[in-house]
Amino acid sequence: MIRNFYSFFCTCILLLVANVTNCYAQYETNLTVSLNEYTKELDIRQEFTYYNNSNYNLGVIYFNDWANAYSDKNTGLAKRFAQEFKKSLHLAKADERGKTTIISVVDDSYNGLEWSRTEGKDILKVTLGDILPPNTSTKIFITYKVKLPPNKYTTYGYGNRGDYYLKDWYLTPAVYDGQWHLYSNKNLEDLYMNVTNTVINFKFPDSLYLASNFDIKSESAFPNGQFAKLKGNLQRGGEIILKTQKDFYTHRTPYMTFLTDIKAPRYSPIGQGLSINKVANFIHNNLGDYPHEKILVSELDYNKDPLYGLNQLPSFIRPYEEQFQFEMKFLKTAINSILRETMFLNPRKEQWLNSAIANYLMIAYIEENYPDQKLMGKLSKIWGFRSFELAKMDFNDQYAFLYNLTARKNLDQALQTSNDSLIKFNQKIANKYKAGLGLAYLADYIGKEHVDESIKRFFEYYKLNNVKVHDFESILKRSTNQDIDWFFRDYVSTDRKIDFKIKKVKKDTDSLQVTIKNKEGTNVPISVFGLKKDSIVSEYWFSDIEFEETFTIPNNQEDRLVLNYDQKIPEFNQRDNWKSLKGFLSSNKKLKFTFFKDAENPYFNQVFYVPVLNFNVYDGWAPGMRLYNKTLLERPFVYDFAPSYSFREKAFVGYGKFNYRKYLSKSGLYVANYGIGASTSHFNENSRYTSITPSLSFGFRPADLLSNKREFLSFRYINILRDFDTSLQNLANDPENPDYSVFNARYINRNNGILDYNSWFVDFQLAGNFSKLSFEYEYRKLFENNRQLNLRFFAGKFLSNKTQTDFFSFALDRPTDYLFDYGYLGRSEDSGIYSQQIIIAEGGFKSFLDQKYRFSNDWMTTVNGSFNLWKWIELYGDAGLVKNKGIDGKFVYDSGVRLNLVTDYFELYLPVYSNNGWEVSQPNYGEKIRFIITVSPKTLTGLFTRKWF
Repeated sequence: MIRNFYSFFCTCILLLVANVTNCYAQYETNLTVSLNEYTKELDIRQEFTYYNNSNYNLGVIYFNDWANAYSDKNTGLAKRFAQEFKKSLHLAKADERGKTTIISVVDDSYNGLEWSRTEGKDILKVTLGDILPPNTSTKIFITYKVKLPPNKYTTYGYGNRGDYYLKDWYLTPAVYDGQWHLYSNKNLEDLYMNVTNTVINFKFPDSLYLASNFDIKSESAFPNGQFAKLKGNLQRGGEIILKTQKDFYTHRTPYMTFLTDIKAPRYSPIGQGLSINKVANFIHNNLGDYPHEKILVSELDYNKDPLYGLNQLPSFIRPYEEQFQFEMKFLKTAINSILRETMFLNPRKEQWLNSAIANYLMIAYIEENYPDQKLMGKLSKIWGFRSFELAKMDFNDQYAFLYNLTARKNLDQALQTSNDSLIKFNQKIANKYKAGLGLAYLADYIGKEHVDESIKRFFEYYKLNNVKVHDFESILKRSTNQDIDWFFRDYVSTDRKIDFKIKKVKKDTDSLQVTIKNKEGTNVPISVFGLKKDSIVSEYWFSDIEFEETFTIPNNQEDRLVLNYDQKIPEFNQRDNWKSLKGFLSSNKKLKFTFFKDAENPYFNQVFYVPVLNFNVYDGWAPGMRLYNKTLLERPFVYDFAPSYSFREKAFVGYGKFNYRKYLSKSGLYVANYGIGASTSHFNENSRYTSITPSLSFGFRPADLLSNKREFLSFRYINILRDFDTSLQNLANDPENPDYSVFNARYINRNNGILDYNSWFVDFQLAGNFSKLSFEYEYRKLFENNRQLNLRFFAGKFLSNKTQTDFFSFALDRPTDYLFDYGYLGRSEDSGIYSQQIIIAEGGFKSFLDQKYRFSNDWMTTVNGSFNLWKWIELYGDAGLVKNKGIDGKFVYDSGVRLNLVTDYFELYLPVYSNNGWEVSQPNYGEKIRFIITVSPKTLTGLFTRKWF
C-alpha cells in the first residue's frame, strides 16, 4: 500500500515537472524560403524569437549553421571525413561546395548586429545590441542564402536526378543551460538545438513533390512553382524531401499516421499495410501515444542507419522472407524517427539512451514475432551452410557478435563516450548494439516487465522535453527493489569487459559448490544455468563477485553448469563458461573441423581449413590447405599452418606460425605480441630457403581512438637456412656455410592520414659478419589545390661489415631481401618481367643504374619525391649518394612518370632521365618500366575496412 502510494506520488511529481518544462517559454522561428533550382540555392528570411530561460544575462547568442560545414576543407566536417579516409569534400571544386552567405542580421529595432563564425565555421555567433536578462526575450531577423551541396558527400543536398534532401539546413538555436553547447557538423546525425515552434513558408519548383516531418498546413500552386506552409510544434529541425516522383504515401493506423516511401517490390501492398499496422501496434504498446500528427519514415533515413549485415546484400540474394525484411526495415526507421522527434536528449553526449531503447525494442520485436529467425535466414537450412556456427546463430545473436567485433580488437568504447569521439564502427553499430543489449541484460536480471514499464513511463513523462539520462535512471531504479547501480556505474560508464569463468565445482550429494572467477573485475551480475541432456533444469543469478566467490546451489543432477547460457550478457569470452559434472575427461573439448572461417563455438576446439593457392616464379602455382583456429572474432592465441605443394619443384612449401596477442590498455602501451613462425619456399630453381623467426612486438597508441597515429617496437631473430642448386653456389655469401641468423630491432612511428601521412622508422640489424643501422622517413601531403606531394628519405650505414658480396648490402633499386620479408614474385630474377617488380625500400630508385652503384657496403642516403600533374599521373625524381668501401661516393639520380593508380598497391613507373641518360630514347624501353603490385587479400581489404576501425 505504501509502495503504491509512493509510486503514485512520484508519478504526479514527474508529470508536474514535465508539464512545467513543457510550458516554459518556447523558442519560435518563422522562415520564408525560396528554392532556386538553377543555382541550387535557398533564399531565406528568418525571424527568430529567443527566450533566455537561464539565470544569467546573455550578451551573445549562438546559432547552428550546419549548412556551412561544406564550405571549405578546414571545417569540422572536412576534418572528420579525413579521419575516415574520405577525401571527396577535400577534392571538391568551389562550385561543388555548400555554404551559408549571411546578408544581414538585425534586431527588432532594425539595428544591425555583429556576427562571426567560430573555428569550426558552422556555428554563428551573434552579438546582441543590449544585454538579454533572464526570463526575457528578443527578436532577431536574419537574411541569408544557403548554397546546397551535391549529395555525394552525405545524403543531404541535391542529387543528379533533381531530388533534394534538406536537413539541418537553416539556422537553429544552440542550447544554453549555464554553458553553451556548441557542436560542429561531423555527419553524425546529432544536431543539438532547443525545441522550437517553427513555421516555414516554402516556395519550390512545380516539378517536385514535397514530404516533411513537419505538418503541411497548406499547399498551393502558382505559375512554374508551388507554395507550402509547414509547421512544427515542439520539434527540433525541419526535414524536407523534394522528389521528381511522388514516392511518399500516407498510411493511417489506429495509433499513428506514417508518411513513408519504404516499399518492398516483392511484397504485396496489402501485406505491407498489414505489416505497418503490426509495427504501429507494437510501438504503441511499448512506448505509448505519439504526440505529433504524423511520422516521417523515409528510405533516406533508413540508409543512414540500416540493418547491417546480410540485409545489405543485393535484394536478389538476401536470405530473408520479404515480410520479415520489410517489417524490420520499417520498424527500425520508425522507432528512430519517433525517438528523434520526441526524446530530446543531448544527441552528442547522451545519444546512447535512444539507441538503447530502439535496439531493445528491436530485440523484443524479434522475440515476440520471429523467435525462430536465424541470422543467416534461409541459408541456415541449405546443405553446406547449415553446419556453420554462423548459420546456427539466432537473429538477435548478431548484437553481441558485432559488439564483440570491436571489443576483441580492444577498440570498444564506453556508451557515454561523446558521439564525435567514437570510431565509425562503434558510432554506427557496436555501441548502439551494446546499448540495446544492456537493457535486455537488465531485463533478464530484474524482470522484463520492469524495464518495459520504465521505458513507457520515461516516454510518457518526458516526450517533447529536454531530458537527461539520469531521468531515465531514476524511473528505472524506482521500478525494482534490486540494486542496479552496476548498470550505470560499470556497464554504461566504462569500457571494461564482462568476463567470468567457472573455476571449479565441488559436488556433494545434495548440493554443488560453484566457484566463479571474475576475470576482468567488472562487478556485474552473472547467470548460471544447469543443463541435463541439453535441457535447462536450473537457473541462478549471482552478483557482487569482485574477484572470486563460491556459491552453494542444489544438486539437480545436472550434466554441466554453464555461465550465460542464453547469451543475454554481452560477455567478452565464452570459451571457458562451462564445467562438466561428469568427470575430468568429459571436460575435454572435442576437435571440430570446419571448412572456412566461422563464428566461435565455446564447446569445441575449432580447426578451420580452406584451400590456398600461392605463386612465385620458381614454385609456380602451389596449391595447399590452410589449417588455423582464427574465428570471425579475434582471439588471443592463434595458430596458422598452410602446407602447399609445388608442382614445378615437386616439393612441399608453405608456412606455419603461432601468435599470442595480449591487449594491455586502451592507450599508451596497448598491445604485446609474442610469436614464432616458420616458412619455406624456393628462391631460385632447385634452391630452397627456410626461415625460423621468434618475435616480440609492442604497440602504442594515443587515448583518442580516432587518431591514426600508431607506434611499434619489434624484436625478432631471423634464422635462414638455404639449400642451393650446385650451379648457383656463387650466390651464397659463403658457399660452404649458406645459413645465417640476423637479430633485428625496429621502432616505427606512423600517422596514417589521408591528407597528411607521416611515417618513420629506425632499424638495427646484427649478424655474425655485419651490423647496420638505417633510418627512413616518408611524408605525403594533399594540398588544398588538390596537388599531392610525396617525399621519402632513407639513410643507411654499416657499423661493421666483413661480408665479401653485396648480398647483405644496401640496395639502390632492388633489395636482395635476405630477410625474406617482401612479396617478390621472382626474387632472384635479374631479367624479364619479374625483375621489374619494385619494392619501395632502402634506396627506392626506379631506374636500373650501373652495377657498381646499385649496392652499398658502406653507407647510402637517398631522397625520393613525386607530385601529381593530373589525378593519378605524377612526376617522380630520386637523388642520392652511394658510398662503397675504398671508393669515392657517387651522386646518383633518376626521374620519370609515376602512374599512381592505388598508392602502395598498384603503381607503374616509367623512367625518363637518369645517370643512364635519356632512357625513353634507349632500346628495350619496356624492360625499364617498373611496377608495384599487391595480391594479398588481407592487405587489399585493409583499404575498405580502415575507415571503420
